[in-house]
Amino acid sequence: MISRKPAHLLLVDDDPGLLKLLGMRLTSEGYSVVTAESGQEGLRVLHREKVDLVISDLRMDEMDGMQLFTEIQKVQPGMPVIILTAHGSIPDAVAATQKGVFSFLTKPIDRDALYKAIDEALEQSAPATDDSWRNAIVTRSPLMLRLLKQARMVAQSDVSVLINGQSGTGKEIFAQAIHNASPRNNKPFVAINCGALPEQLLESELFGHARGAFTGAVSNREGLFQAAEGGTLFLDEIGDMPAPLQVKLLRVLQERKVRPLGSNRDIDIDVRIISATHRDLPKAMARGEFREDLYYRLNVVSLKIPALAERTEDIPLLANHLLRQSAQRHKPFVRAFSTDAMKRLMTASWPGNVRQLVNVIEQCVALTSSPVISDALVEQALEGENTALPTFAEARNQFELNYLRKLLQITKGNVTHAARMAGRNRTEFYKLLSRHELDANDFKE
Repeated sequence: MISRKPAHLLLVDDDPGLLKLLGMRLTSEGYSVVTAESGQEGLRVLHREKVDLVISDLRMDEMDGMQLFTEIQKVQPGMPVIILTAHGSIPDAVAATQKGVFSFLTKPIDRDALYKAIDEALEQSAPATDDSWRNAIVTRSPLMLRLLKQARMVAQSDVSVLINGQSGTGKEIFAQAIHNASPRNNKPFVAINCGALPEQLLESELFGHARGAFTGAVSNREGLFQAAEGGTLFLDEIGDMPAPLQVKLLRVLQERKVRPLGSNRDIDIDVRIISATHRDLPKAMARGEFREDLYYRLNVVSLKIPALAERTEDIPLLANHLLRQSAQRHKPFVRAFSTDAMKRLMTASWPGNVRQLVNVIEQCVALTSSPVISDALVEQALEGENTALPTFAEARNQFELNYLRKLLQITKGNVTHAARMAGRNRTEFYKLLSRHELDANDFKE
């Protein structure tokens, strides 16, 4: 299967049957497609959606293809337009192209000629700027495009960036894009999830350790700050970092030096810090769970990635892109989603965001025996997602919540007794209760 350039196409034809057929054909090639059954409807689509290319029939009632082309150039000059007609002639084609129509194709449309015209139109209209830095981010959402513009500007400096967003929105991919667009892009990009490791192991991973620093430390080992020298260190789920490590991280950010565990020697570092969290850090600060001074060190520039539910216009583009990737790896005969399947993807709530969409599409490809993914298969995959495994951090948080509830039930809300059973002092235990928004009084009889 040929990998097509991701693009959003507007098809305009007053024949619903031909419109649906052409839409299915182009969708099967990996394009994102929106349709309109009149020129006026096509103009309304252009006002509300970002379109890369228009393909229109010539002969239509009220507004024909050439009139539509003229109106399009008034609102979006330079928008490439391909005209299709069953009544074409060489003079018609010459006249159309002289007016600026990109291509004039005669029906019945030769498939290869159409794809060639689309590829050439997209290539010619592509912006001259190099967007390879953000290739992994597939979007046409105005929200995301504004965010990417900000990210590219921020990338040119070394200021610390805090990325906010729900789990599964792609915070690490965004951090990688900032690194790619920065002057540090030829140096390492190193990532770590601060919520996935126990405190001592996280400390050793970040700062390194000297031989004999703890049991099992048989040799010196550099930490991730040193591994990322000259490049970028991405601290994911920074809101879950234990308080003692927050103090050490603050010192590193202030002094630009790191001291490995068990060592008495500081090491100079040159690293750009990007961090991310799904937590509300101002609330965490109010509860005493996150240091205010560290927050302001990390949050020089703040970027918030929208949830997938806030950028539904990206779902067809993302779904087709992910389908192509999965099909190429596993089942090359899989080519497209049915119209109803795409509608179901568009109406899903996506609490797990892009990560959930990836999982649903992987399931669909794994289970299909047809070139076209059906709506029933999408529904089955969405239902299966309800019982999908959580991430490690999510599972740990859920365990903590259940464990604390059980302790408080057993001790009837006696914090001293519960803390003793948990092997924690009262202060630590109160912080745990605050983090999970539990009130011991609710468990007293």
